[in-house]
Amino acid sequence: MSFLKIINHSKPKVSEVLTTYLKQCNEPPWTSYFIKYRDVMNDHFGRSHFNWTLDSGTNYHILRTGCYPYMKYHCTKRAWQDLTIENNFFKFIKVINLGLPQLGYGLAARFLIRHIEWVDMGEKFGKVPIYFLYEEDKGSMY
Repeated sequence: MSFLKIINHSKPKVSEVLTTYLKQCNEPPWTSYFIKYRDVMNDHFGRSHFNWTLDSGTNYHILRTGCYPYMKYHCTKRAWQDLTIENNFFKFIKVINLGLPQLGYGLAARFLIRHIEWVDMGEKFGKVPIYFLYEEDKGSMY
């Protein structure tokens, strides 16, 4: 087994953290957070706008971007919708901008983040930190 595989197996998938966090917060109407690349395996690479359906049947529209050293997730509870066109549009915008706005956003976030919460990923992975610009009022519509 290679060293890289050992490192990757010691971290949860970002999709698992997303699901666990939404459940941990009792499926909020919306949430918006940052998560560090180093804390997770990025199994959402290349996805910018997509549906995420929980086991309960609740669907979220996920707006996601890489903003090194973080990934930014904005999640809104909404009915399933085909988001292929929007996803491709956001990918196109990121490519033509060479990712520079995302890099700037990530660097700025390092100074703007004011709140940390912990997602309990169980015995295997422990608690994973996620970061917020400010503490959210869970369940708030805005």
